[in-house]
Amino acid sequence: MTKTTGLSILLLLAAAQLPAQSLPADSLFDRLIGHWVLRGTIARQSTTHDVDFEWMLGREYVKMHEVSREPGPNGAPPYEAVALFGRDPRSGEYAVLWLDNTGASAFDAAGIGRGKVAGDSIPFVFNYTATDRFHNTFVYNRATDSWQWHLDNDSSGVRRPFARVTLTRR
Repeated sequence: MTKTTGLSILLLLAAAQLPAQSLPADSLFDRLIGHWVLRGTIARQSTTHDVDFEWMLGREYVKMHEVSREPGPNGAPPYEAVALFGRDPRSGEYAVLWLDNTGASAFDAAGIGRGKVAGDSIPFVFNYTATDRFHNTFVYNRATDSWQWHLDNDSSGVRRPFARVTLTRR
């Protein structure tokens, strides 16, 4: 075995022993973790959902599970979603993959939102087409330890409210 090959193997073995780089402390991600009740208006209908956030994969990602409380016609919840949140530790950009029962896809890019923290909010934007977007802005209220979500359809730069909801701890 040559010195170069031996050194390469040694470096690979050493790198394999390094722990994964966990995200630096992020107060907004930490404040999402827990059990919440979502109340408000979605598509002009009053609604209540249960929403749970938890760390996963060594605190590298956050998983959200959301289920509407209202029963659907077949007894199943009319809305259920799982979302996976991550953050690039170098750029600080957040990303979310949103999966729900309103339409199945093979991880279509339209189901991925991106955003950067702005104060106590994370404004995610989902780009559907060159002119159509969806905004889901998470706004944290430190005084009440609650969140507001502002969800807006955006067609050619014209935003129309889709939902206004508040999350309070259960």
